[in-house]
Amino acid sequence: MPGSDRIATSVAVVLAVLLLLLLGLPVLALLLRGIGSFEAGSWQGPVLDALVLSLITTAISLSLSVIMGTPLAWLLAHGRLPAPRWLEAIIDLPIVLPPAVAGLALLLLLGRNGPIGAWLSDAGLQLPFTTLAVILAQTFVSAPFYVRATRTGFASVPAESEDAARVDGASELAVVRHVSVPLAVGAISAGAITAWARALGEFGATIMFAGNVLGRTQTLPLLVYAEFQAGLEAALPAAVILVVTAIVVLVGVRLIAARPIGELRSLG
Repeated sequence: MPGSDRIATSVAVVLAVLLLLLLGLPVLALLLRGIGSFEAGSWQGPVLDALVLSLITTAISLSLSVIMGTPLAWLLAHGRLPAPRWLEAIIDLPIVLPPAVAGLALLLLLGRNGPIGAWLSDAGLQLPFTTLAVILAQTFVSAPFYVRATRTGFASVPAESEDAARVDGASELAVVRHVSVPLAVGAISAGAITAWARALGEFGATIMFAGNVLGRTQTLPLLVYAEFQAGLEAALPAAVILVVTAIVVLVGVRLIAARPIGELRSLG
């Protein structure tokens, strides 16, 4: 048995290293090649516009996911909604849909000839190929990741902790705020990180529903694609900025999530 355990451990280590190399080496190659070809001013113009647009739209889409997704996750975790399995299937559907199909679905619903889009058009509001369309596309594809993680976090909160707060006279809102959320903050943070990262990298749904309009709907992933049409070197500055921005924000959010709850409250 000890010999077989060592073999199994060795195989596991080799497989783990291979996967880590597969995940890490392409990003490292991109950074080394991109930074080496980075020229002064190459981050300005369309790259800067796309970066600002990406940060603004992903911040709004994440806020929408948190505002609407947190109550939904709590209701699902506590069995307060009918047919929870069907509802969870609806929530998971954008995860498995090809992004281009997701964008087409949004266009059919909210486009000028769609059932909702036609009504909005009559009211003078056009959604497709606008910045708002970018936000909706990002929210559509990223919100399920937040809801799934947050639901798991709420479901893992011990029921006796919440019951004890209710016995002490706490309202349901106070229970959620002072018991459920603090105990589930790790899962909530992980869900927020994943949702933001998914929104930042969104391409297919955005280009189908919002187009690729410079300064209005062209986010960093769309800029990388557009610049790549002119050659590999042209796409590198935007790609490097996208990777560095993702790394910096993810590390920052993880550092914040790792701080004690009491310390985070004192900062507020």
